[in-house]
Amino acid sequence: MSSLPVVLSIAGSDNSAGAGIQADLKAMSAMGVYGVTAVTCVVAEVPGKVSAIQPIETHIVSEQIRLLFEAFPIVALKTGMLYSRAIIETVCGRLESELAQANGPRPFIVVDPVMVASSGASLLVGDAIALYMERLFPLATIVTPNLDEVRVLVGRPVESLDEMRIAGAELAARFKTAFLLKGGHLREPIATDLLFADGEVTPYSAPFVPDVSTHGTGCTYSAAIAAGLGRGLPLREAVGEAKEFVTRSIRGFLRWERNGLQTDALNHFAR
Repeated sequence: MSSLPVVLSIAGSDNSAGAGIQADLKAMSAMGVYGVTAVTCVVAEVPGKVSAIQPIETHIVSEQIRLLFEAFPIVALKTGMLYSRAIIETVCGRLESELAQANGPRPFIVVDPVMVASSGASLLVGDAIALYMERLFPLATIVTPNLDEVRVLVGRPVESLDEMRIAGAELAARFKTAFLLKGGHLREPIATDLLFADGEVTPYSAPFVPDVSTHGTGCTYSAAIAAGLGRGLPLREAVGEAKEFVTRSIRGFLRWERNGLQTDALNHFAR
């Protein structure tokens, strides 16, 4: 008999399989853990276009999470697209309940604060952002915003590495948890992410890969961090391993052409 560490993704379903729970499961499999999922919404999308979003009823979201905690020894989890205030409240309430009942070590929680798709479509409704900060961030081991999300969280644009350092320190101090600010949106020759944890700043850099769709990179990155934490890596090592993984997935991208259109996807199994 054998087993793997179990890591949970609480996120939306992407039918193109480049982001959301489908990308999370690919990343988790590639990173050596057993992924399980609680689906929060179903999204009709392809890279560059979101056409429809159907939220899952909150009692179904809650029951998925409850049942998984009952059946599996979940060592880490990540949250992705939560979409609405009602779903965020449901997820936070269920996680708070499960954490309170936990017999063993508390699972690591990676929060990817999904707000806007790479296509520009909004993936969060109304005043849900405030609830993210009030209820979900205090549960997090680490929060992993991109620069669009950082702009929302700090209320101003962040357009350079120096501004990332200021914003990251502000967020880590404000929410008393680790933050990983992802710098790919700066589109510099070297893509640098900054981890703010325990009063220290740790950079992670890799060459920027141009002219490739970034659809699903945030989902993949956060899932890979959760997988590393679930396998027992310290936070800084888990982020470093995840950075290498997502860079490799981008560099080894897949591409299809159909009806005069070009569609890219990350290759989670690139070597």
